Amino acid sequence: MKILLIFLTFYLISAAVRCFSVTGYSGGSVLVDSGKLWFSANVKYMAKLPEWRRIINDKKHDKWINEGRYTLFSNDNGELMIFIRELNTQDAGSYRIGVEGQWFIDMTLNVEEGSCCKVSRRVMVNIGETANFGCEYSYNYINDPKIIFKEEKDSIEMIYSIWNEEERFSISDDKHKNIFSVRITAVTPDDGGVYLFGVWINRHSFSYSIINTVHLHIITKVGVSRVSGSSGGSLMIKCEHPQYKTKPKYICKASDGCSERKNPGVQGEWMENGDVSLYDDTRAGVLMVFFRELKAADAGTYRCGVKVSDYTESFTELQLSVTHDEKYPKTVTESVYLGGEVNITCQIPEEHEVHFCKEDDNHICQTIISSKVREMSGSSERNEERVVTVSISNVSVRDAGVYWCGAETRDTYLTFISLNTKIQLNLIMPPVVGHEGESAEIICSYDSIYKSKPKSLCKGKCSTRDRNPLSETVREEKETKTGRLTLNDDITAGVFTGTITGLTARDAGKYWCAVTLETELNYLYTHLIIIMNEGEEGFCI
Repeated sequence: MKILLIFLTFYLISAAVRCFSVTGYSGGSVLVDSGKLWFSANVKYMAKLPEWRRIINDKKHDKWINEGRYTLFSNDNGELMIFIRELNTQDAGSYRIGVEGQWFIDMTLNVEEGSCCKVSRRVMVNIGETANFGCEYSYNYINDPKIIFKEEKDSIEMIYSIWNEEERFSISDDKHKNIFSVRITAVTPDDGGVYLFGVWINRHSFSYSIINTVHLHIITKVGVSRVSGSSGGSLMIKCEHPQYKTKPKYICKASDGCSERKNPGVQGEWMENGDVSLYDDTRAGVLMVFFRELKAADAGTYRCGVKVSDYTESFTELQLSVTHDEKYPKTVTESVYLGGEVNITCQIPEEHEVHFCKEDDNHICQTIISSKVREMSGSSERNEERVVTVSISNVSVRDAGVYWCGAETRDTYLTFISLNTKIQLNLIMPPVVGHEGESAEIICSYDSIYKSKPKSLCKGKCSTRDRNPLSETVREEKETKTGRLTLNDDITAGVFTGTITGLTARDAGKYWCAVTLETELNYLYTHLIIIMNEGEEGFCI
C-alpha cells in the first residue's frame, strides 16, 4: 500500500494535467482545440466528471468520431478538436478527454443562457448569385474576433477569419447593433453546407463559441414553363431530370414559400400526397405529378425539383394558371356492346397533341398503350380547336371505366397534359329474357385484376344509397343470398352470376354489374325482359 501511494504521488508531480475552461451559450455550440496530437492508431474517450459518465467510449478512427452531440476530430495540423453541439445548461461541468496511452486533459464547460443561439437558419440562394446571412451576438463578444467555420464530411474547417481571408468571402461586424454578417459572392454548388458563426473566446486554448448555425442551400433554376388547366379538370405534369434518375424528387409551391414539399416517398409507385398524386420513375428520371381536380387555389408558381445532394438542388419553375371555362370539363357517357367498337370524340387546341388515358383504381389517368386503340384524323373548327376521334375495337370488360381526353404540351424540361373531357365507358350485354314465375341468370364477366374485390349486382346503379331490394354483393368466391337473389363468384372463370327466382313483372328493368374499389365501379349492364304467362311482355327501364 505504501509503495502504491509513493507511485501515485510521483505520477501526479511528474505529469501535471492540462486544465482549462470554455464558455458557451444555451442552444449554441463550442469548438475547442485540445492542443494535443490525434494519434490515429490509438482509441479516444470523453467522460463527464466527477461521475465518469462515458460519452465517447474507447473509439478509434482516422479523422472523425461522433456520438450524438459530441464530436472529436483531427484538424489539418493533426491535433484533436472537441465539438459539442446544441448546448444546454445540463452540459455544464467538467470533462476529461484523452487518447489512450498518450495524454488526457480536463475541460470545464460553462453554459450561459442567451437569446443569440436558439434557432438555426435555412438560407436558399440561386447558383451564381450572392449569399448574405448573419446573426446577432452577445455584447460580451463585441471585441472578440469573428470567425466562420464550415462542416465538412470528416472535419470542421475555418473558412474565413482575420488570419484566413477568402476572395469571395467577407465579414462585416456592426458593433452598434451587435450583428455579425457574412457575404459570399458568385456561389457555386460546393458552397452549400452548414456554416458556423464563431467567436474566438479563449486565445490560450484556441476555443470558439459557436453562436449560430446557417444551412446554406444552393439551388439551380434550369428553366421556366407556363402551364394552364381547366377548373374541375385534371392535370398531369412530367418533370424530367434524366441526369439525376435515382435522386429524390419533389414539387412545392414557391408562391407559398415552398413551406410544404410534396414527394413520392417511395420510388416506382403512385403515392397520394394531399390533393395530388406523385410517381418517381427512376428508369427515365421523371417525376409525374397528377392533380385530380384542379381548383382556383391551385394556381401559382411551383418548383418541380430534384435534391442533388443535402445542400444542392435543381428545379424547373412552373407557373400554373387555372382557367374557368363553361365548356370544360365536359363529361360524356358512351355505351358499347361487349366485343364491339366505340368511337370517342374530344376537342383540343389546334397546336397541341392529343392525350388519351384511362383512370386506374387510384383514379390516376395512365396513358393507354394498346393495339385496340387508335387515333383517327381530326377536323379543325375555325382553326382554333380540332375534333379528335379515338376508336377502341373488340371491347372487353377491361376496357370499361373512366377515360380522359386532353391536350399534351412538351417543353424543354416538362411535359404537361391538361385533361378536360371525361368519358364514362359502359359495356352492354345482350338482354336476358325470363318467364314469369321462373328463374333468370345474369352473368357478369370481370377482369382478373378484380378477382379479390367484392362484386355487386344491382337493379339500378349500385352506387346509389337507396339501393333497390334486388341488389346483393358477393365476396371472396362465396355464395350470398338475399330474398330471391343469389350471387355466386367464380374467380377461375372470371364471372359472377346473379340468379333471380320467382320472376314477376316488377323484376324487369336495367341491372348493373359492379366492382367495389374505393367507390363502386359500375361497368356492365343488361336489361331483364319478363315474358308474362298471359303473353304480355314485361318492360325494360
